[in-house]
Amino acid sequence: MRLLSVNVGRPIPNPWKRLAATGIDKQPVSGPVAVRSPGPKGTGAVGLAGDRVYDIKHHGGDDQAVYAYAREDLDRWEKELDRSFANGCFGENLTTTGYDVNAALIGERWRVGTEGPLLEVSCPRIPCATFAGWLDERGWIGRFTDRALPGPYLRVLEPGELAAGDPVRVVSRPDHDVTVELAFRAMTAEPALLPRLLAADALPAEDLRRVRERLARTRR
Repeated sequence: MRLLSVNVGRPIPNPWKRLAATGIDKQPVSGPVAVRSPGPKGTGAVGLAGDRVYDIKHHGGDDQAVYAYAREDLDRWEKELDRSFANGCFGENLTTTGYDVNAALIGERWRVGTEGPLLEVSCPRIPCATFAGWLDERGWIGRFTDRALPGPYLRVLEPGELAAGDPVRVVSRPDHDVTVELAFRAMTAEPALLPRLLAADALPAEDLRRVRERLARTRR
C-alpha cells in the first residue's frame, strides 16, 4: 500500500445540514503534512494539520482522526456513475492504492513510511446528508450503503509526518475477523451481524455502547 495523495479540506458552505461550513472539500497538498491525535470529539479537530470538521457533534476527534479511501474504489464508482472523482473527492484525507482498505480489520495498525505516524483502523465511515449533497447523486446514501465500500477512519497512535508517495505497511492485525466492511454492514443494513462486532474491542467506545444497546433491545 502507498499514499497516492494527502488531502486537506477547505471550508465551503453546508446547506445540506444547515451548518455554516463543511470540510468535505478535500484537496491534495504537496509536501509533508503533520499528523497527531486531535483529542476528544467536539472541538472540530482532526488528525491532519490544516484540516478540521464543522459538524462537531458527529465528526472529528481521536476515533475519526484520519479518513482513508482507496483509489481502486474511486475507480469503481467512476465506472458505475460515469463521472470522474479526483483524489479527495469523497472527503478522504488519504487516497491509497495497492490495498483493500475495506478488508482491513478493526484494530489493524498501519505504519506510514519508515518513521512516520502509526495509525489504527477504528471504524467505517457512515454516509451522511453532507456527503450525499456534496456528490449530488440521487439516492446516494442508499447506493453507498448497498455497495459497502465505506473506507476506514483511523486513530493516530504515534504522531509524525506523511506525504504523497509514502509506503504504508500493515504492522499488526488483531485476532478477530471484523473487517471495516463487516462493521459497516452490521451498523447499517445487516443488523443480524451486530453480535460479531463485540469481538472488535478497538471499535470506538460509543459504537460498542450502541451495539450493546441494540442487542439488548432485541433480546427483550
